[in-house]
Amino acid sequence: LRRLVRIRWVAVAGQALALLVVHNLLDFPLPLLPTFGVVACSAALNLFFAFHHRAATRLGEEQAAFFLGYDLLQLGLLLYLTGGLENPFAILILAPVTVAATILSRPPVIALAIFAVLIITVLAIWHVPLPWRGQPPEFPPQLVLGIWTALIVATVFISAYTWSVAAEARRLRDAVAATQLALAREQRVSAVGGLAAAAAHELGSPLATIAVVAKELARELPPDSPHLEDATLLLSQSERCRRILAELTQQPAEDSSSPYERLPISALVEAAGELYHDPRVRLIFATTGAPPEREPLVRRSPEIMHGLNNLIQNAVQFARREVSVTIFWDQTTVTVEVADDGPGFPAHLLGRLGEPYLSTRAGEESHMGLGIFIAQSLLERSGAELTFDNLVEGGAHVVISWSRANLEAEARTNAAA
Repeated sequence: LRRLVRIRWVAVAGQALALLVVHNLLDFPLPLLPTFGVVACSAALNLFFAFHHRAATRLGEEQAAFFLGYDLLQLGLLLYLTGGLENPFAILILAPVTVAATILSRPPVIALAIFAVLIITVLAIWHVPLPWRGQPPEFPPQLVLGIWTALIVATVFISAYTWSVAAEARRLRDAVAATQLALAREQRVSAVGGLAAAAAHELGSPLATIAVVAKELARELPPDSPHLEDATLLLSQSERCRRILAELTQQPAEDSSSPYERLPISALVEAAGELYHDPRVRLIFATTGAPPEREPLVRRSPEIMHGLNNLIQNAVQFARREVSVTIFWDQTTVTVEVADDGPGFPAHLLGRLGEPYLSTRAGEESHMGLGIFIAQSLLERSGAELTFDNLVEGGAHVVISWSRANLEAEARTNAAA
């Protein structure tokens, strides 16, 4: 509401100033009473909204459409009193339609565009002639028809183009928000893993004490003691707790649940792939490091984990029988390739992959495309470069490449921290 009210105040000020300048400075005898009456109606309506609604009030689509529809009607009345389409300011009829296209969905934008076309058509036929001094100029019908045509075309084109750009911006904003949520979720999972390891470490000492006491009790109690079974149970359960805590302690190193743990790149990729299982598809991991280069140690980054998981999950969903994940490294580069034996990416979309809400596979026109967008956004944040193509024998092929020096430097920095 605040934005629309401000836009209307700008329109009211501009209309009033234009009327005064044309009437007084250009000495053009405009009908000031009715024209200022129309302008005053908009000012009064704005004051009503200012005093009866909070500035932060959010209008529904229908309310905003009526708000802008009134602006169209008010501008149409003002143009009707000042020469119709012969008035140079007739082009301002496009302003409310443009505003509507930036904030409303398609149906109200279409309705307002049709309303604007109606007003333009009425103004071309009926209007109060401008009060020219002396003999008024004659406007040939072809000129009026040309102005009418230009305004109609501009209304349709500007509303359609502006709406499409605004809709794309909204989709991108929603997709970025989804990316941030996915990253936050992955970071929370990592934090929980670190807390579990810390808790396991802290609980180890009291649990060891309980185990020692239970063992001493079991050894000192006579075989026929009614408490021997309880002591034995306590000892076995404390041993079970010890094993569970040992697993929790090892999990950050083995399962990569700590965001600060350094681990081989192959272990990181396999951990990302194991987050998604599909029994009908075989997931194959292979490493092809260039000898004698050692396997790089990298940080278990939530961006890399979630990004790789999204790409592998996308491949598994469309694969027929298997997905291969190949990890390669040399002195300068670390590369992960994900390939499947599915239908592959549509050729006409290869150049647009990574855009939000884009269908990415043949036969999946309703697919939202958020998975690849999120994966690309997260992996690019880690310094990766992604390329998408199709295999000659069929199937999709994604290549993710990092600078080895950057990956290892980040891992060392986080380990030192």
